[in-house]
Amino acid sequence: SRLRDFPSLTGMTYLNTAAEGIPPLAVRAGLEQYFRDKQLGMDGRILHKQAFAETQALVADLYGLTASEIGICSCSSEAFNLASMALQLRDTDEVIINDLDYPSGASPWLLSTCPATVRVWKSREGALRLEDLAGLLTPKTRLVAVSLVSFFNGFRLSIPQVAEIVQRHSSALLSVDVTQALGRIPLVLTGADLIVSSTHKWILASHGGGLVGVPQAREQTWHVPAGGWYNLKDPFGPNRFEEVVTLPGAAGFSVGMPNFPAIYMVRAALSYLQEVGISAIDAAAKPLVEQCLEGIAKLPVELLTPRDNSAIAGIIGFRHPSAESLSKQLRDNQIHIMSHAGRLRIAIHGYNTHQDIETFLRTLSTILKG
Repeated sequence: SRLRDFPSLTGMTYLNTAAEGIPPLAVRAGLEQYFRDKQLGMDGRILHKQAFAETQALVADLYGLTASEIGICSCSSEAFNLASMALQLRDTDEVIINDLDYPSGASPWLLSTCPATVRVWKSREGALRLEDLAGLLTPKTRLVAVSLVSFFNGFRLSIPQVAEIVQRHSSALLSVDVTQALGRIPLVLTGADLIVSSTHKWILASHGGGLVGVPQAREQTWHVPAGGWYNLKDPFGPNRFEEVVTLPGAAGFSVGMPNFPAIYMVRAALSYLQEVGISAIDAAAKPLVEQCLEGIAKLPVELLTPRDNSAIAGIIGFRHPSAESLSKQLRDNQIHIMSHAGRLRIAIHGYNTHQDIETFLRTLSTILKG
């Protein structure tokens, strides 16, 4: 099935899904279907809306929500910026972010236009400790922003445990970025008040999508005050130039005309992954992660990922003074990993094999000895 569905992987050791996923041929078929539907003109919009609704249902199934609790915008960055508008924070409010998070989930709260005080939940030995979070929470805390799996080193949080700490010590909301988890591991998101994911990584779809989940009980909390039309209650009504009413909850995050090409590809990708089974993907990939983690730990590099296998998903991070050179030499051997500012990152998905890991470890060891 790897050769059939991912022909571009032939002759390549691809370990960079945390940056860009390799789409199966089914996703190309999804884009081609969009083009055929688009050729129908306005009649094609009926099929576009059907694709939107089917994508909502697929995302909802993975998030543990209903289709009406799913919104789709252009990317995770847009989702978090719209979320910041919805909260309308004041200078008496506090937001907690962490030092293992991606900029899209952390930067909206750090802008000079955000009046809230930002507290940073700092990692220790590559892990975020729940007792450290408890010490940061106060009655002023409005939001705790986390990622289920860290892009930086693959550390994996337990969202129910985080939610329990947040609820015990404050009345804050909990936002969860699942970009580095969706499509790779089964999700348990009990207690999350906002769920966000991009679409071009582990779900193997395209750029141009942001998958937003808002539980119905929180829909009024995330009432996005953004102009548009797709997110409005009655955008073409008789009073449209006198009053604007935005839709509450997840629907409010879909501000304008949806990116239907991306939605068609997301629908195709999620259908493909559901057919394979996320649990099956996790079961197949977990031994590869353990094999790779064990191998890297024996090499003369600084391991950034905690050794506790139960706390990681598909990402392993490490440092080396010659990171850029290592990455280039690996690339010369058709081995693709990520390198940035001295940090190297391995990302292992269901289309990877033991041979991929053996080739990577053998080649990296040879380069380091050289």
